[in-house]
Amino acid sequence: MRPRTPLLLGLTLAASLALGGLVPAVAQPPYPPVPPPRYEIVPPPPGPRAAWVPGHWNWNGTRYVWIRGHYVRRGPHWGRWAPGHWIWAPRVGRWVWRPGHWE
Repeated sequence: MRPRTPLLLGLTLAASLALGGLVPAVAQPPYPPVPPPRYEIVPPPPGPRAAWVPGHWNWNGTRYVWIRGHYVRRGPHWGRWAPGHWIWAPRVGRWVWRPGHWE
């Protein structure tokens, strides 16, 4: 009697491939991993209402480019800085970058 292992393996592989199209894959941002943050020396603020926005890596379509930290004039209701991050946007069906902002 012939062993059925190759047949069983083939059927299992075919079923996995067929069902694999039905299971959503875990989506990742379409870019390579972000490099680690750079160390920045924060200069003294230019005034009492200045708020420091930390530097971050920005994808320019080809590679990551470092955007240096800088001061901005603090708004009246600004709380804390929320760094930029990737979020899943169900309306467009893909990951999108949400830039850093004040909350």
